[in-house]
Amino acid sequence: MAKGNVDFFNDTGGYGFISTDDADDDVFFHMEDVGGPDLEEGTDIEFDIEQAPKGPRATNVTRL
Repeated sequence: MAKGNVDFFNDTGGYGFISTDDADDDVFFHMEDVGGPDLEEGTDIEFDIEQAPKGPRATNVTRL
């Protein structure tokens, strides 16, 4: 699993981006990939990366 932190989160849209050393670009995530309450910017997380049509996407997101 990759590790990173929430770089940006839009609580209205329920999506955000994760900054990580494991991918060249920030990794997109949607709250449907996260169990529990909304994430906040700066939260440390662990996740898997899958290649989606629009670029890397985080799945199996868990808080550290």
